Amino acid sequence: MARPRKKKNKEIFALGNEAVVEGALLAGCTFYAGYPITPSSEIMEIMAQRLPLIPDGSFIQMEDEIAGLGAVIGGSLAGRKAMTATSGPGFSLMQEHLGYGCITETPLVIVNIMRGGPSTGLPTSPAQGDVQQARWGTHGDHSIIVLSASNVQECLDNTIQAFNMAEKYRTPVILLIDEITAHTREKIIIPNEDEFDVFDRTVPTMPPEWYKPYEETVRGVPPMPAIGTGYRFHVTGLTHDVNGFPTSRPDEVRELNERLFRKIDQFLHDVQIVDEVDTEDAEVAVIAYGTVARSAELAVKQARDLGVKAGLLKLSTLFPYPRKATEKLMVKAKTIIVPEMNMGQISREVKRVNNGQVSVRTINKVDGQIITPAEILKVITRV
Repeated sequence: MARPRKKKNKEIFALGNEAVVEGALLAGCTFYAGYPITPSSEIMEIMAQRLPLIPDGSFIQMEDEIAGLGAVIGGSLAGRKAMTATSGPGFSLMQEHLGYGCITETPLVIVNIMRGGPSTGLPTSPAQGDVQQARWGTHGDHSIIVLSASNVQECLDNTIQAFNMAEKYRTPVILLIDEITAHTREKIIIPNEDEFDVFDRTVPTMPPEWYKPYEETVRGVPPMPAIGTGYRFHVTGLTHDVNGFPTSRPDEVRELNERLFRKIDQFLHDVQIVDEVDTEDAEVAVIAYGTVARSAELAVKQARDLGVKAGLLKLSTLFPYPRKATEKLMVKAKTIIVPEMNMGQISREVKRVNNGQVSVRTINKVDGQIITPAEILKVITRV
């Protein structure tokens, strides 16, 4: 008996922003709300075309980015996988709602296509200046998952990852992509359904009268019903007890805040995604993300051709910062180079982990231009 032939993968020529849409739809996104802003607008435009064509797909343009994220929170609470996309100024406007999403444990995805700043800055030029904002932009102690993408295929793949992590850990997930990757066009592969995992949020199975929406669980992630399905589900931005009602009792406040961190921190092996290139014997190592990681990968190859033992640690997860992967690299390497299109944001994390063990060099650009392989190779060969 002949074996069934495997369905051939679909290949398309796509922009990074187009790949984000493909990834979101593959992950099961059925709700998008937002406001157009350069250089992320293609995501919203394509979502406006695609979502109404799928079952239960809903798209809405809001009056601004604040309302956009508010609608996304509402869509998620109603049971939809929901997302929005923006750039620096819009991301700044979203910070209060981002904090609300964290404390209410609302799964959602925010794609931030980074451009030059601060303020309206350089609307059509690349930068990586929103990294620390993604981690600490909303006020108060909070844990957050921040991903990145260095090529168009990763725009698709890491969007799927962002939705899976949002649903698995009941938390907002931020995907940072710089303008160059967002507007690079290259061939990507659309995976078949059996080639990737899709995670859906856990829903309660107990009777409605037994349900406590923020009760402790083994994973630290309470089950989440859709509002309107018969389960009482009180939602507030105030610190709340296991039933969702405001509290100022120290023990309940402590338990909530510690669980919000623990539900992510105990699964760092699942959340932290990195790729290593020639790191086994690297004496000089580059740590990079986004478009700059592509420049770094070529620079490392060229350095190897010149006889320099160079390697690359490419970060797909920026936060929680991949501490163990960095420490492992520092055991071998004598020098770490961190190139970024900012004045030094991930390099601060590297230096914090390093604590003076090895030499950390930075390459920083804030003029709207990419860091080239030649610029990274120059520093590699001089250390």
